[in-house]
Amino acid sequence: MTVAQPQPEGLSFECETGNYHTFCPISCVAWLYQKIEDSFFLVIGTKTCGYFLQNAMGVMIFAEPRYAMAELEEGDISAKLNDYDELKRLCLQIKRDRNPSVIVWIGTCTTEIIKTDLEGLAPKLESELGIPIVVARANGLDYAFTQGEDTVLAAMAARCPDKAPVAETEKNERNAIQKLMNFGRQKEDVAQEESEYANHPPLVLFGSLPDPVVTNLTLELKKQGIKVSGWLPAKRYTELPVLEEGYYVAGVNPFLSRTATTLMRRRKCKLIGAPFPIGPDGTRAWIEKICSVFNIEPQGLDEREAQIWASMEDYLQIVRGKSVFFMGDNLLEVSLARFLIRCGMTCPEIGIPYMDKRYQDAELKLLEKTCHEMGVPLPRIMEKPDNYNQIQRIYELKPDLVITGMAHANPLEARGINTKWSVEFTFAQMHGFTNARDILELVTRPLRRNNSLKDLGWDKLVKEDAKV
Repeated sequence: MTVAQPQPEGLSFECETGNYHTFCPISCVAWLYQKIEDSFFLVIGTKTCGYFLQNAMGVMIFAEPRYAMAELEEGDISAKLNDYDELKRLCLQIKRDRNPSVIVWIGTCTTEIIKTDLEGLAPKLESELGIPIVVARANGLDYAFTQGEDTVLAAMAARCPDKAPVAETEKNERNAIQKLMNFGRQKEDVAQEESEYANHPPLVLFGSLPDPVVTNLTLELKKQGIKVSGWLPAKRYTELPVLEEGYYVAGVNPFLSRTATTLMRRRKCKLIGAPFPIGPDGTRAWIEKICSVFNIEPQGLDEREAQIWASMEDYLQIVRGKSVFFMGDNLLEVSLARFLIRCGMTCPEIGIPYMDKRYQDAELKLLEKTCHEMGVPLPRIMEKPDNYNQIQRIYELKPDLVITGMAHANPLEARGINTKWSVEFTFAQMHGFTNARDILELVTRPLRRNNSLKDLGWDKLVKEDAKV
């Protein structure tokens, strides 16, 4: 006779003394240079950094990149060369060839080790060139590769303008543009558009998302009468949002804790601690939290969420009753696990490189609530996991799917374990109501592939190969 083990009342947090098995954070330039259209990113590091960028972003070779590598030679490391002169030469070339609105210096591990004073060099060179130079220490000493964006946005938060008087010429230009935009529209229509918004303090959202997703989330909030005053980062550096003391800010990604801290401490903004808009459940909770802060009664969210769940029923039938194991890579693990549990899956373990419990507090509470409502055991959250120990647990638990970094995917597949690259979720458009289906498209792909192999009878051959 076996005695049932009592379930823990709350989430279990553990920490293994493993390494951070993730990409280097300098890879953030892959999506940031595309998001900020008038920017140029200069990565300052060794040839190893250059090789990594070549391999990590080789798939984008057909797009014209706005990033470059400033390679440190022996003379730089031994302090025989003048850092200022070398960086000035490179930035002059960038200004001549590209003429960006901002140059972002990405400091790597080497610049940390040899104590290159990038923050001291940048202001002097900025005044000399007449181009803003933002310094971000997005190096491999961070916990996860997605935190490269966090350091860049934290640096840009300090550059967001205060609400200053508009120059007369600029004011006239804005008035002319506004008249042009309203040409042919009735005054009543313009007034009606303004009246659609409730009277609430300014709200700025932070997190780098593709433009269609930005539009989608902005419109979802507009339906509730909430006006988004700006996004960090903006599409162009010259359009960074105004940040004044008392402004409200809300994040859209779980890996932006440093940016959130900078906005609160340096810019005196008020952070809205909400779950992240990943999946229909997370998006609804995100909107509801923002509405509650502004004393707005949310409208139509029940119907909106139900509609999205109904549209995903074909995928939900595939994942219901299945188990998923997160090895930990990009800090999206808790949000994805919460959504997949709501879809009907179980999750014995969530591996995560780094956990900021303050910034992810609302997400963790929603995860706990979701597990109770779905009647499934609470997952164990493993911070800084040891991959060797994790693989032993995977052998014991036999999950239906393992979401892992690229390094472990093929070895696990060779042993008959279904995997999905976690990096694919980083680049996927998965925020908001309408993109929830894309998450399940990624999650179910290996499961659907195996079902197809079974139909063809190839699964037996795969198992035989694995034994050999």
